[in-house]
Amino acid sequence: MSEAAGSAGAARGTEKYRFLHTMIRVRDLDASLAFYTGELGMRLLRKRDYPSGRFTLAFVGYGGEENHTVVELTHNWDQKEPYVLGSAFGHLAIAVPDVAKACERLKEAGVKIPRPAGPMAHGGANIAFIEDPDGYRIELVERP
Repeated sequence: MSEAAGSAGAARGTEKYRFLHTMIRVRDLDASLAFYTGELGMRLLRKRDYPSGRFTLAFVGYGGEENHTVVELTHNWDQKEPYVLGSAFGHLAIAVPDVAKACERLKEAGVKIPRPAGPMAHGGANIAFIEDPDGYRIELVERP
């Protein structure tokens, strides 16, 4: 669907809506923060503990929340077992200038790469899939 076709039928009053964040639950907040800020180069934008609810929210991204979509990492303090990721969630996607170089660096850092760098099946951009510490898949899309 083209951009024009997608916006032609937009509901009235939604022109000022904006996608804010995607939330994922993480078991080890320190490991996840190290991954997203260290390996993927995002910034920790804000972090807050909610003692009465026994959880922490940390927001990470490549730019401030006022202009960019970010990732909300939710850490439930009492969660000991890995989360069941389910079959409905697909992946997060990040544009990188060179997928092969990004994969080389991430592999050296010990990041799991279940789908190495290469062209998309059936044609398209060079892509790869990596996994964060909880097993969430992240697609790297080459956009020079």
